[in-house]
Amino acid sequence: MTFTDGLNQPKSIKLDNAYNVQKLLVHGQGVFIFHNQNGLTPCDFYIYNKDRSNGYYVLFEERSIKVSGIINCKTLIDKENENGLLEKNGIYYWFSIDSQNRCFYAGFGEARVENIEYFYQLPEDSREFLESLTQIVICKNNDLVPLKLLRDPITKNIPLKVKDTNELTMDDVAKNSYMPVANLTNVCQKLYNCISGEKFVLDSLDFPDFSDAIEHSINTPGCWCYQKLREKATEFNPDKPNLNETYLRITLGQNNGESPGIPYVMEIWPVGHYSPVHNHSGANAIIRVFHGSINVTLYPFLCDSMDGIAPFGDADFNEGDITWISANYNQVHQLKNLETNNKACITIQCYMYDETDTLHYDYFDYLDDDYKKEQYNPDSDCEFMKFKQIIKEEWSTYNRRLNLKKRKLN
Repeated sequence: MTFTDGLNQPKSIKLDNAYNVQKLLVHGQGVFIFHNQNGLTPCDFYIYNKDRSNGYYVLFEERSIKVSGIINCKTLIDKENENGLLEKNGIYYWFSIDSQNRCFYAGFGEARVENIEYFYQLPEDSREFLESLTQIVICKNNDLVPLKLLRDPITKNIPLKVKDTNELTMDDVAKNSYMPVANLTNVCQKLYNCISGEKFVLDSLDFPDFSDAIEHSINTPGCWCYQKLREKATEFNPDKPNLNETYLRITLGQNNGESPGIPYVMEIWPVGHYSPVHNHSGANAIIRVFHGSINVTLYPFLCDSMDGIAPFGDADFNEGDITWISANYNQVHQLKNLETNNKACITIQCYMYDETDTLHYDYFDYLDDDYKKEQYNPDSDCEFMKFKQIIKEEWSTYNRRLNLKKRKLN
């Protein structure tokens, strides 16, 4: 068997116990996700067919990604490729094989179109051979550490907003503008079904002014929300109080050991308030906007040297919108209620680990003002029913005083 060594020079390699073999979940397609333990030290792997007679050699180096044929030694060059390995803590890389469209993609961070650094489309007559590719081989003295294999290759943008079956149109599917509920992970579908119903609302029959009362509590000195937000000003940066980097977490139910913190959380974001850049512990999540709007900025990964790492997208979510997070996508973001908005944003967020997740990392990692990665324990500011009662009493007191003032004026 003959391989290249990255310099287009063939070399023979005998497969034995010195090699780690990763089998593609579907022949000829998938995404291989990996970590490089030694920063900018080049790392490589091989992709080849069932009888291991032919395939491709992939080399990640600083500022370049190279792919070469094993037999013909032809290098598949992407002339626009300028990035390869980056010296960033926590960064990970991926390589996508797509036999149907005859494409190789590679990049870092979340495996998606927005994070592509290398692209090559092979000729039409290569499809049959690409479909014969079955496995990835890594030399065990390599600095490359396999993390995950995804079944499907990178093919198109991933919609952020979710639509239910009864709302989804043919245009939505053709334009790829919404994520159908049926295409979410099984865990996300379960969470969606819990919080998407018509009666799962903030302004309920027993408290139709709930959202207005929360706005009042946020803006009125002495009220619960106003005071609690100020108590939390040092939550993310203890030495640098920042009122705008605060939001309220009102929890529903209890921690059942299946999510980072309590799985159902109502979050309250006053105008101009935001979160630090943070991740979601590899958990699934569904987020529904009850009131106002929130801006979400997405990042490819989280590390303590994010300078130079640009976000790959952002989106606004308005009242009624639902978005999602899975173990593989939308994990790292920053939320902000933009200063151009005129009211608080109130959301319901629900979290749950994949059924195969045995780690259950119970923190959200975030970056402080010095770009240092810290752990945040997703705790509770108040239990929902208690919070609702507090806000009801505040609202009742406010209206009594308002009515008394009106009577005096009359």
